[in-house]
Amino acid sequence: ELANPGPLAGFPPYPEPQMAALETLLDGVMARWGLGPDGVIGHSDMAPGRKADPGPKFDWRRLASEGRALWPASVAQGDRADWGRFAAAAGRVGYVEPDGGWPAVLEAVRLRFRPMACGRSLAAEDLAVLEGLGGRGGG
Repeated sequence: ELANPGPLAGFPPYPEPQMAALETLLDGVMARWGLGPDGVIGHSDMAPGRKADPGPKFDWRRLASEGRALWPASVAQGDRADWGRFAAAAGRVGYVEPDGGWPAVLEAVRLRFRPMACGRSLAAEDLAVLEGLGGRGGG
């Protein structure tokens, strides 16, 4: 379990020693269970609409740079996004529609990949992030 006060303290970054310890832990867990980077998810990915951690300041990009998580290969300016395309792309990377519907998944995607976009309506960039992930993994 990671410790971060989240919104109670303005979403501070996770401290370096904690991220380093997490990387060591992840290396062991991934090796032991044969997990690839697509198997490393956050509570917000597992329970969209119900969980928001690890939050917008968690350094997913850092984990991805060493193969410990997924990050989009590129995020091109996409076409106009619609909920049908978003749902299909989210499903391809492992998200399933929760009780809160696809808007809850949008919130989870943004918490992880586009935290500054939280609270806005569906955008082409949201679809581009999911498409940049490629195949299975992420949710």
